[in-house]
Amino acid sequence: MTPWPRALSLRLALMFALASMLLLGALGLYLYQSLAREIAWRDDEALVGRVERMRALIGDSDSIEALRQRPQLYANMLGNRESLLWVLDGAGRPLIEVNPEHLPVPVLPQGPGVQLRGSEGAEPARLAWQHVTHEGQSLTLVAGKLLAERTQMLAAYRLKLWLALGTGAVLAFGLGWAVSQRGLRPVRTLAARAAAIDVQHLHLRVQGVEQVRELQQLGEALNQMLARLEDGFGRLSRFSEDLAHEMRTPLNNLMGQTQLALQKTRTVEDYQALLASGQEEYERLARMIDNMLFLARAEQPNAAVRREPLALHDAVAQLCDYFEGMAEERGITLVNAAHGTLHADPQLLRRALANLIANALRYGAADSPVHIACSTAGEALEIGVTNQGTPIAAEHVPRLFDRFYRCDPARAQPGDSGGLGLAIVRSIMQMHGGSVRVETGDSGTRFVLVFPRRG
Repeated sequence: MTPWPRALSLRLALMFALASMLLLGALGLYLYQSLAREIAWRDDEALVGRVERMRALIGDSDSIEALRQRPQLYANMLGNRESLLWVLDGAGRPLIEVNPEHLPVPVLPQGPGVQLRGSEGAEPARLAWQHVTHEGQSLTLVAGKLLAERTQMLAAYRLKLWLALGTGAVLAFGLGWAVSQRGLRPVRTLAARAAAIDVQHLHLRVQGVEQVRELQQLGEALNQMLARLEDGFGRLSRFSEDLAHEMRTPLNNLMGQTQLALQKTRTVEDYQALLASGQEEYERLARMIDNMLFLARAEQPNAAVRREPLALHDAVAQLCDYFEGMAEERGITLVNAAHGTLHADPQLLRRALANLIANALRYGAADSPVHIACSTAGEALEIGVTNQGTPIAAEHVPRLFDRFYRCDPARAQPGDSGGLGLAIVRSIMQMHGGSVRVETGDSGTRFVLVFPRRG
């Protein structure tokens, strides 16, 4: 579960406040460190200057004893209670001492030069020292400053920074809330307009969001989705209507024949003819139900395709042998020009080709050939079934692969697939990641199965 609130406006306000806190915190830390370094540098320079002035004062004096008799010279030089001063002899004993806080005499490293270090006393201090020689006597000059005042000042500055950071975060949250509420107003408008579209108003589209580029893209995507839903709902409505019509025809035939037979006593031959006619209608219903079950299973997202290497010439030869009797009745010659190998589901491929060959034999011109051939087009393998005859009218081509759609208004033809044959072919090709198209003209009609080479 995400720790962020579900409301997008509140989430944006929190993100805006967090970003502002990070920015203000980084800026405050930089300013604080810059101030601390600047104060430390100024204090260190002042201590080094005091050591140099003390050295000059000792050089101008006749002796250390004379300086000890005039403490106001160096005490006034220090000027406040946080300043420290020692003049140590070679043994580390203080000859001159200004030490308001009575800190212990610092232990300093040997060696000439000017160095800065912090003392280890009860109260922190910064120290600067220098080793000098006066009248043959080794002296150590030490100047220092207590850090209590600096620490208090930096603590007060830190407190102000924290207060500024907290105030800035609260103001940033409030400003982010107001900005998000204002900025998300088009989103709420878009949601309200989308919520107004229901099943009865699928023709409506989302409008009025063109001023915002991101929402324009979202609006276009929603409109495209609505167009697909409208088309799918229309297909579903037509499918229900066609299904009712297809089911009603054989049922009406069965009921009419049965009612006619029950009007009076019939001979055994009449009842046998009635049963034979009913058997044809039952077989038609069974084929329709099987085809509908296949289409329903093919549309499942987990529909599996068992791909195997398949010799196309041999597979088409088996189908030509199966349709040989039907072809001879109309004087049609089946020409097998398929070649090569294809990775596909053998059963599904044979079913798709069988539907196309059956259509070619049913609607092709008598005493003409039907060609089944293969070709390569870029990264795809195409299998075409071509028959000669009257071309398909242009108004039928867009809906040719819809369920229960027939170019011929006569819906009951012996041995037909109930208007589902081409719909099954399209579903099989979609399961293989391919497609199917139709090319029709004066030279004939060609259905093409397009298989991608990958996989």
